[in-house]
Amino acid sequence: FKSVLNYCFFLLQPKERRNRLSVWNKLFYAFGGAPYQITGSALGFFLQIYLLDVAQLDPSYASLILFVGRAWDAVTDPTVGFLVSRSKWTRIGRMMPWILFSTPFAVLTYFLIWYVPPFEEGKVLWYLVFYCLFQSMQTCFHVPYSALTMFITSDQKERDSATAYRMMVEVMGTVLGTAIQGQIVGGVSSCPTEPDTADGSNATTNTTGVSLEDTKRAYVVASGVICIIYILCAAILFYGVKEQKESDPLTFRQGLLVLVSHGPYVKLVVGFLFTSLAFMLLEGNFALFITYALGHRKDFQNILLVIMLSGTLTIPWWQWFLTQFGKKKATYYGVSWAVPFMILIVSIESNLILSYLVSVAAGVSVAAAFLMPWSMLPDVVDDFKVQNPKIHGHEALFYSFYVFFIKFASGLSLGISTLSLKFAGYVTGDCSQPEAVSLTLKVLVSPVPIVLIIMGLLVLRTYPIDEERRKRNRKLLQEMIDSESETSSESESSDLGSSRI
Repeated sequence: FKSVLNYCFFLLQPKERRNRLSVWNKLFYAFGGAPYQITGSALGFFLQIYLLDVAQLDPSYASLILFVGRAWDAVTDPTVGFLVSRSKWTRIGRMMPWILFSTPFAVLTYFLIWYVPPFEEGKVLWYLVFYCLFQSMQTCFHVPYSALTMFITSDQKERDSATAYRMMVEVMGTVLGTAIQGQIVGGVSSCPTEPDTADGSNATTNTTGVSLEDTKRAYVVASGVICIIYILCAAILFYGVKEQKESDPLTFRQGLLVLVSHGPYVKLVVGFLFTSLAFMLLEGNFALFITYALGHRKDFQNILLVIMLSGTLTIPWWQWFLTQFGKKKATYYGVSWAVPFMILIVSIESNLILSYLVSVAAGVSVAAAFLMPWSMLPDVVDDFKVQNPKIHGHEALFYSFYVFFIKFASGLSLGISTLSLKFAGYVTGDCSQPEAVSLTLKVLVSPVPIVLIIMGLLVLRTYPIDEERRKRNRKLLQEMIDSESETSSESESSDLGSSRI
């Protein structure tokens, strides 16, 4: 009787309110994106320099760990996406069990990445194994969470709003990850904090009194703090979000055919593949660039923090911009905004104040790079639904294959950049580096990312879902939902009448 009353109450509500999410619903959902970004920013900005200067691995081994770990992570994404799409519905949903049970293993493996084992032989294997295990557990969390966007509501406008909340929290997560890792670790650098030569080179001896063991301990403390935040965010997501049930899923073969045959999805993925690769190259090498090319060793963690804070504060502005002028235009302006500042940072002589100003401007572009892909992916899924109304259960595959290509590109960028540093003569654990290393870092954070951004924007020009098509899809989807609701209502009324007889 209670369920009949609830259903009647649902039917009596205005159509536009049936799928509406409260502010708390959106916030609870958004908190689920923080663990991925907190750990991702810490790994992206600091893992390379950690492996080289703290774990003191040879650059070739560090490159191997970074590339294999990311490549493994990329492979697990479509695998997990398929397994998630084939999962049975449970009382807590289809996505939530994956999020719940992967969390403790992700936390443990993340912590062990930042622990330097007390042995030399097998150290490379230690980092490779735990890095791959963490990426696998993180995938089991992030792929179902990303697909959850399509299961919290069927209203496109509400999904866009929830995505904006999510992006806001995710960028705050990158700020938090950068701040925790940077401030705790940056305060115990075992290298000099000031250059002792007029030209700003780093060729000095250690005068800080901080040992390598202190630096190792700082990394462990930072990882412990991040692990606690990871668990709290996962708990908020689990207890605060209700997943809506969907129809039976596709097979893996059907899913693959769906992905490669839908043109808008292919163009979106390829376009953002290039732009994401550009920002990943910048992210992976920026800490080293600030330290060795600009000579701001004692300020690198603060400069990274300024970038992330700037990005956090401009997310609402970009959300307003895309609603007023469209998502494609927001992508063009947002991503290309970083280009002049990439040129500026490597074209002039090192200056700390200018570095901070450039960081503020770069953060604006970082915000757009975060927001736009995840705001446009639901539009592609909706477009596919309109064209293929009888196909269901494809959402997780759309998201997992997108993450697959992005993560594979990330691994490729980290592997290539670390190998480039080796060929340039990078000296592991040394506070000074050859001039060739500085030149290599400049190339990796400016010319290469700029070329990739241009290529990505050229591909995105062919992306066919503009604002007119998006609004038309939204209207058609609402008509389909209303039709299904009326059919369901008639069916339940018939069943109720039969039971009375």
